[in-house]
Amino acid sequence: MTIEHEDQLEKLRVIGNLVARTLAAMGAALEPGMTTRELDDIGRALLEAEGARSAPELTYNFPGATCISVGPDCAHGIPGDTVVKAGDLINIDVSAELDGYFGDTGASFAVPPTPRRIERLCRDGRRAMWAGIRAVKPGGRLNEVGRSIEAFAAKNGYSLVRNLASHGVGRSLHDEPREIPTWNEPRDRRTIAEGLVFTIEPFLSLGADWVDELDDGWTLRPPKGQPTVQYEHTLVATRNGPLVLTLV
Repeated sequence: MTIEHEDQLEKLRVIGNLVARTLAAMGAALEPGMTTRELDDIGRALLEAEGARSAPELTYNFPGATCISVGPDCAHGIPGDTVVKAGDLINIDVSAELDGYFGDTGASFAVPPTPRRIERLCRDGRRAMWAGIRAVKPGGRLNEVGRSIEAFAAKNGYSLVRNLASHGVGRSLHDEPREIPTWNEPRDRRTIAEGLVFTIEPFLSLGADWVDELDDGWTLRPPKGQPTVQYEHTLVATRNGPLVLTLV
């Protein structure tokens, strides 16, 4: 989606703020002993209290309001009876629709006690995302996002999952432009239009460059169970730089 009117931006700000607050509340509530379904119920209640609908449910008939993945799973996990344990690495992805507009955000959370290498992975997952965000410039190459993320990952000894990408968002959960690589793809010659709305969501890993879909048809897991994190914001490319819509 490319923003054409100020009222569109305002509606995107509203849903962006809501999914951001929901993610923050779910992260704050996360504790050993609770099930991922109980955590999902918290997210659902917060979204529905403000009239929003879960985007994965609405778009794909996903069996949950939010995606909650317990390591080694890293994406599209189905909320259920899995009990959160100390030491777990958990990804929460929150996306929703309100008044015809969509917001999308996500983050990984390490449940203490946390090994130093996982603390570092989480810290650097955020840094990788921001490296991509800082590369956003109207008129610039869309691939600058992935090139900047890959440069950060390579410098710090990480791999990037290459069958999960960022995407356009706005009037739908997965809008144009489709499939925005979070790694260097020099053949991608698309440019960033002013007002373009999209996500940046690298999957930074301790060795994985691919994830496999499990038998449930949703959950994604690195083939050797390598620890992998995802951090995601929705943003707009403006003449004054990237405007992040999913900050609390």
